[in-house]
Amino acid sequence: MFDRPDSGERAILVHLSFRAHQEDLLELKELAKSAGADPVHVVIGSRKSPDAKYFVGKGKLEELKSAVEEYSADTVLFNHALSPSQERNLEGFLGVRVVDRNGLILDIFAQRAQSFEGKLQVELAQLKHLSTRLVRGWTHLERQKGGIGMRGPGETQLETDRRLVAVRIKQIQKRLDKVDKQRHQGRSKRKKAEIPSVSLVGYTNAGKSTLFNSLTGADIYAANLLFATLDPTLRNCRLPNNTDIVLADTVGFIRHLPHELVASFKSTLQEASEADLLLHVVDVNSENRDGIINEVKQVLSEIGADKIKCIEVFNKIDLLDDRQPRVDRDDEGNPIRVWLSAETGQGIDLLLNVLAEQFEPTKNRRKCYLRSDQGQIRAKLFTCAKIIDEHINDSGGSDLIIEIDNKYLGLLIAIQTEEIK
Repeated sequence: MFDRPDSGERAILVHLSFRAHQEDLLELKELAKSAGADPVHVVIGSRKSPDAKYFVGKGKLEELKSAVEEYSADTVLFNHALSPSQERNLEGFLGVRVVDRNGLILDIFAQRAQSFEGKLQVELAQLKHLSTRLVRGWTHLERQKGGIGMRGPGETQLETDRRLVAVRIKQIQKRLDKVDKQRHQGRSKRKKAEIPSVSLVGYTNAGKSTLFNSLTGADIYAANLLFATLDPTLRNCRLPNNTDIVLADTVGFIRHLPHELVASFKSTLQEASEADLLLHVVDVNSENRDGIINEVKQVLSEIGADKIKCIEVFNKIDLLDDRQPRVDRDDEGNPIRVWLSAETGQGIDLLLNVLAEQFEPTKNRRKCYLRSDQGQIRAKLFTCAKIIDEHINDSGGSDLIIEIDNKYLGLLIAIQTEEIK
């Protein structure tokens, strides 16, 4: 492996097209910039299938070598997943660090993680990725085969590295399991309090964090970068009908998200998989909008969130000509899409109204007057409603102020009640 320069990484980007596998070159450039690299040259080409040894053919390999020397590049970034042997062979031939698409995304995640949980998740993903790329760097310690006097010192450096990585993975997994339990307790408390949860999901850089700030008044980091924020954030949001919901900003998705990340960020993504409603934020200005929507749906399916009700939020309409905020509805009148701009605030009120439609208040405050012989109804109210206040009246009955769900209003038919506004 080659040491990374302290700053100013000059990168050569490599993008090959295959019949059965297409990648977006623009996305690679954005990933490189998000990682802090300076793309100085792009090498493109096409093949029927990758070369087993170098991934690229001999001609492209020589072209890469010349480009590295001509542009004094520090790194070569591939827009594809490389096998450990391909990565090793390329580094040996080119003499510079070679990073594949998965390694590049992991590097960005390592830079962005801020919370304790986020750092653990990134380290776990990196170690799982590294465990497939451990190679023999200490051949002089190799165990030798033969007879007496020809045996090596025992454990090789490679075996030691693998063992240390496995131990560290186990330690991190235990810590993340504890964090997952804490998150589960938080979700359980919200469900018990019957507070609806809404998760923002979508492709990275679609504007989720900006929309989150607009809806909640929070001030989390938002920038025009891929994976600008990683750590999930939860905030309360009051809707126009005075219903409180919990809004969650989740990590952005991307095409061919590394499996190590999907597994490592399981607890984070669980905020989406256990939400009552998903807001799928889409960059309406994207050239590949439909393809990106399908990619997000695929990731939602992988984490078990594809059955949750989802409303699309077409963001960044301020970048389009003559596009006004609006709500699209299906044949039954249900909202399926909201057009808005989180940056300028256009259409935010429409989205809040749509959320209010989804979460109508289900609880009523009532003042109840019970006679002394209605003790059985009083007992049921203590089971099904929240008792805010109670005192005994002059006739020996009970005067209560309760908060009761609509589905239990039938209990109040036999008693005198008064609605509290």
